[in-house]
Amino acid sequence: MSSDRGRRIYEEIGVRPFINAAGNQTVLGGSRLSPTVREAMEDANRYYVDMEEMLKRSGEVVANILGAEAALITPGCASALALGSAACMAGSDPEKMERLPDSTGMKNEFLIQNRQRYKYDRCMTIFGGKLVEVGDENGTTAAQLEAAIGDKTAGLLYLAPGGGEGVVPLEEALRINKGRGVPVIVDAASQVYPLDRMCGYMRMGADLVGFGAKYFGACNSTGIVCGRKDLVDAVFNHGFIGFETGQWRTVGRPLKVDRQEVVAVVVALREWFEMDHDARFAEHERKARTIQEALKGIPHITVTPVTEARGLGNGLRVALDEGALGKTADQVLEALRSGSPGIWMWDDGNALSVAVPNLTDEDVQVVARRLREALG
Repeated sequence: MSSDRGRRIYEEIGVRPFINAAGNQTVLGGSRLSPTVREAMEDANRYYVDMEEMLKRSGEVVANILGAEAALITPGCASALALGSAACMAGSDPEKMERLPDSTGMKNEFLIQNRQRYKYDRCMTIFGGKLVEVGDENGTTAAQLEAAIGDKTAGLLYLAPGGGEGVVPLEEALRINKGRGVPVIVDAASQVYPLDRMCGYMRMGADLVGFGAKYFGACNSTGIVCGRKDLVDAVFNHGFIGFETGQWRTVGRPLKVDRQEVVAVVVALREWFEMDHDARFAEHERKARTIQEALKGIPHITVTPVTEARGLGNGLRVALDEGALGKTADQVLEALRSGSPGIWMWDDGNALSVAVPNLTDEDVQVVARRLREALG
């Protein structure tokens, strides 16, 4: 599809299209589908399927790729966490499943380390779970984590990759909790590269792991939950297709995925594992270098290439001497976003973060020109 046609689709609805120099962001619509994924979704639109069979068989394919006992495609990583919490509280017990979100009398507490509190931990409370914070602003110790486990503990939520001062490492957290029979749920939403890291959470023994599929090139609306078969089976029963095909009035009916979305996840995941990631990083470097060259000679800025382990935010950091330049990073961002098409990137204090993975070659030229204009 041409750029003009793509813009017109949004403009006819009354929505401003943006060039995405911010990375795979939910608020911007996720990822750019590859031609292979896009074609697979279009082809899948021709026929209908039994969605129960579709989810089970696609789960087997995904589990085989990731080296997990079982897997299920979900509408995003947040739903993987929410449904995972239901599975940990009620399992596949029909009476408990139908009582949720009333979790009275069940194991319904999910431990989380103080320094791992974050916006998305609320997912664990949607279906009746209660968060129990362990430690304080000084951090959490292994002894505190073990002492926090009680009769009401349903699981531990761990934000990957973890680590850092005052956070019990995942390996130690797994040892403590699994030794007490407590499931560990790992939020690995964007931890999709290196591939050894992506598969490593299962090898380490995590009971459930959630991924956001937009990070490896599937739709913004999709994700994966994988791990222990009994828990993934319970997630299936709590989910929308369990509601439709089972005998239980479960809580997960609103969390539905489409057949084309399921196909997109399978195709994108295969593509991700077959991809030459060195070539992916080299392509990012080429795009970043083009923009950096265009900014040469502009006074009062410092341009630094950025490469991070996953490659999802590769690009440039453009630091501004705001006083000498006579404009702030926020003012430059506003100028970029208000153009046609707008360009979306993030600021970091007095610096702009320019992510290049989702930029086409045409986008690279537009970003380079518009950045030079906004900074000049």
